[in-house]
Parts: sequence; structure tokens; C-alpha cells
Amino acid sequence: MIRVMLRPFFTPFRALWMHRRLLSQTTWHEMRGRYAGSLLGLAWLIVYPMAFLGAYALVNIYVYRVKFGSLDTNEYVILIFCGLIPFIGFADALSTGVPSVGASSGLIKNTLFPIEMIPVKAVLLGQFAQVVATAMLFVTLGILGKLTVYVLLVPLVWVLQVLMMIGLVWILSSFNVFFRDIQTLISPIILVLMLITPIGFPADMIPKQFEPYLAINPLYYVVVSYQDCLMMSMFPRMEVFVWLCVLTGVFFVGGYWIFMRLKGAFAANV
Repeated sequence: MIRVMLRPFFTPFRALWMHRRLLSQTTWHEMRGRYAGSLLGLAWLIVYPMAFLGAYALVNIYVYRVKFGSLDTNEYVILIFCGLIPFIGFADALSTGVPSVGASSGLIKNTLFPIEMIPVKAVLLGQFAQVVATAMLFVTLGILGKLTVYVLLVPLVWVLQVLMMIGLVWILSSFNVFFRDIQTLISPIILVLMLITPIGFPADMIPKQFEPYLAINPLYYVVVSYQDCLMMSMFPRMEVFVWLCVLTGVFFVGGYWIFMRLKGAFAANV
């Protein structure tokens, strides 16, 4: 009985495992194709997050003159980077993943390719820059003597983030097949998320009256968990981590269920 009840929970994990080789091959091939012909090639995986960090940090430090407690300038930049790293992966997953199904009419009509892996591939594609940026952050933390045992929790937070994004993109990409307005709204949504997510400030600075609004932002739980593990040198605050796990399960399992229920109508709408 318990096994039957848990079967829907394990089904999306089983699907990813069954197609792991296909995902790895197609994702790597598409990653190389993304930067093919560019002057820097795969070096953009380093240049892009560094340029993004530099612009964001300069605006906050020298334009807005943001100060936070006892953190010096270097520590504040690291705090920003802890938030920007998951944001980069999240933004890439949404912008690439949401229109991915609607733009893949050839694959949808090809019964040999699992349609549900199209959004997964888009999410994984956006993780290359995040993984490279995380490795750079680890090196920086080591140089500054800020590398603690809590960095061992980062892979766990990252896995939860990836699963959450896969589920979210499953939902949005399937709805986008029928309502193309969704992909048009992604850019402003990403901009709003960047403004309301505690990237350049810790969660403790958020006024109490705004906390309910942040609670509906899934990226909030990811960013705060990264900041706690990397900059604050602590286990992610329990309430945030529990909600991160709950939302990951809901989005991942629910997203797969929605996608599989709707995919039969994709061919007629692309």
C-alpha cells in the first residue's frame, strides 16, 4: 500500500534516471553549440557571471552606497555573489526553458524523443554557468579564509534548486504551448525577482511587513540557503530549508504530473 502511494513521487526521478545519458549528451552538445563561433567560446561561462557580479556590486557599493553591519567591501561582494549565483541559474532556466517545448515542434512529433526531457535539458543547460561561478566563489572564500564546513551543504541546496526549477519549467513550458503570452512575461518576471529577492542584502534586513510577499517567491528560499551556508557559515535556517524542501517536492512532482497530462495535446498546438 505504501509503495503504491509513493509511486507518483518517484516516477519523475525514475524518468530522469532512465534518460540520463540522453540528457548529458544533448545538453553538452547544445552547450557547445551555444558558444560556437563566438570569440571567447566557453570562456563566457566565466566572463558572464563576473561581468554580472561586477555591474551589480558597483551599483550597490558606489551608487546606492549600501552598507551592512560589520561586513567590509570584500565580504559584501561575496554576499552579493552568493545570491547572484543561484539567480543566474534560475533566470537562465526560465528564459530558456519556458519557450523550449513550443519551439521544439520537430521533437514533439518525433516519438523517439521523450518530450518531457526538453524542459529538463533547458534547465541543465543553465547550470553550467552556475557551477563555474560556484567554483570561483569557493576559491575566493578560501583565499579570504571564509571557507567553512558548511560549504558541504551547497551541493544539497543546489540539487534542490535544480529539481525545483525542473518542476517549475515543466509547468510553465506546458502552459506556454497553449498561451504564448507566458514566454513574453518571463523577462519582466525575472527583473522583478531580481529586485525582490535578497541578493544584495541578507534576509534579516527585510521588514516584517514585507515577509509575507517574499514567502511566495521560490527563489527567496534558495538564495537565503546559499547565503547561510557560504557567507554566514551556518546551517540554513530551519524554516527556510524546510520550505525549500517542501516547494521542491511540490513543484517537481506536481510539474511532472501536469506536463504528462498535457503533453498529448502539444502536437496540435505547435
